[in-house]
Amino acid sequence: MAGAVTGAALATAATGAAVLRDEHRRARMSRSARVWRLTARRGAHWATVKVRGVGRDAERRAALDHQFAVRSAEDVARELGHMKGAIMKAGQLLGFIAEGLPPEAQQALAVLQADVPPMSPTLAEGVVREELGADPEHLFLDWNPVPVAAASIGQVHKAVLRDGREVAVKVQYPGVDRAIRSDLDNAELLYSMFASLKLKGLDVKGLVDELRARMGDELDYRIEARHQAGFAARYQGHPFVRVPDVVRELSGERVLTSEWVDGLTWAQFEATAGETTRQRAAEVLFRFAQGSVHRHGIFNGDPHPGNYRFHLDGTVTFLDFGLVKKWAPGEWERLSPSLDAIVGDRDPVALVGAMESSGFLEPGHGLDPQAVYDYVSSPYVPYLSDEFTFTRQWVADTLAKILDVDGPHAPVIRRLNMPPSFVILDRVVWGVSALLGKLEARGPWRAILLEYRGQGEPATELGRAEAAWAAHR
Repeated sequence: MAGAVTGAALATAATGAAVLRDEHRRARMSRSARVWRLTARRGAHWATVKVRGVGRDAERRAALDHQFAVRSAEDVARELGHMKGAIMKAGQLLGFIAEGLPPEAQQALAVLQADVPPMSPTLAEGVVREELGADPEHLFLDWNPVPVAAASIGQVHKAVLRDGREVAVKVQYPGVDRAIRSDLDNAELLYSMFASLKLKGLDVKGLVDELRARMGDELDYRIEARHQAGFAARYQGHPFVRVPDVVRELSGERVLTSEWVDGLTWAQFEATAGETTRQRAAEVLFRFAQGSVHRHGIFNGDPHPGNYRFHLDGTVTFLDFGLVKKWAPGEWERLSPSLDAIVGDRDPVALVGAMESSGFLEPGHGLDPQAVYDYVSSPYVPYLSDEFTFTRQWVADTLAKILDVDGPHAPVIRRLNMPPSFVILDRVVWGVSALLGKLEARGPWRAILLEYRGQGEPATELGRAEAAWAAHR
């Protein structure tokens, strides 16, 4: 039986390799044709400019600039002032809790999560020139001055390299780093904001310092480029996970250039995908998060719907590696016994002991282990049965239970602390759960999780495909 499974997996891998070779061949031909077309178009453009003069180009640029809300660094500062810089980023970090909040609170959170309006082409090109030493039209064979997407602290332009490759160029808003770093430096503001929560055991300083470190990383695209390149290398040739390659020579502190990816956005996927495709995509999202946390020791802490592109072959591309958490030596080893006590052993006494060792609870708390288990295990209910279906309602109800600081679980909540190591992981747990709830994902989530904990064999077709890939890397 094992031999048959292995043979089938190898056959699947061989077929996938042949398809991949065909894709690469088609991509090379497409790039060559693109270079020819763009070179011809550029030559025609410069001939026209020479005949007609530069006036038309200047008029067109002025008209484009006029269409955009942010035309200067002062505009950026003003917009960020409205959204309170780091408080905006904190709102984005905590965005997953929206599912469990009343409508009024969701609207308030939406304001914090809003992106800065797009900046004018001239302003974006100025950032590229300052970072990379030349105007975009000299760096790229083709450059689209109109942004194609918004990022949390910047915007994305589409361009073509001189070898014909299409790329996405993320350009940071000028001055956004100074505005947010100024708020991050004002640690007392953030301490007081989190201290206002009714969580008496919360290590506010540790929590805020972890958030400050992660948000600070997001401001330097060089850090993001290293993270993205690392993920691309780890998942190279993976059967269902794709990560765009980084173009390092055209990246800097405020500009990040990477491989362009076509595919369905989250909204397009939700509107068009059939049931089988939705279930497969949900499992891919879950496996990417679990594999990163448990096997690679480094994971993307921003499971936002905008960070995915879905493909007709069932693969998913993962974007935006600005918020990444890497386990320090011993860090995950201190946290994981609590997870094993919940999901593996289902043992309240073992859970309390593990939580005391990892800093979730102070010794001498006097809490009933069963009461602790009933509360802490709430987000992990999907992993306590052989099959579970995530729903929006389950996510909303569970978050409401977790956030009910005056409800029946108040004695446990008041004693709980959140170790800094757990801050970003908790965001991933809830963020992925929210996504699976939107997709109404059904599956053997317990068995899949135990795969990544090294306590079970591959539980699904995707698990077997991934195991075959890993065995031949």
